[in-house]
Amino acid sequence: MLIVNIHDAKTQLSRLVERAANGEPFMIAKAGTPMVKVVPLQRQEAGTQHRLGFLAGEIRVPEEFDRMGQDEIEAQFLVGES
Repeated sequence: MLIVNIHDAKTQLSRLVERAANGEPFMIAKAGTPMVKVVPLQRQEAGTQHRLGFLAGEIRVPEEFDRMGQDEIEAQFLVGES
């Protein structure tokens, strides 16, 4: 595994992060002693969503949801227009 000292890591961070993202983890060392390991995150498949679903079937959206309060809103913004 690649070990990079802090100074080199700062100057080459973009390149090192790209390598780690492509599956090549590396360590950052201070005075020759490894301090941290940089590894890629697990990538989520495109188009997949994780939903908790703990309220599935518990909430109902009214049919008129997109029109709720319409009269009051129009009254606020259309005052004096005729």
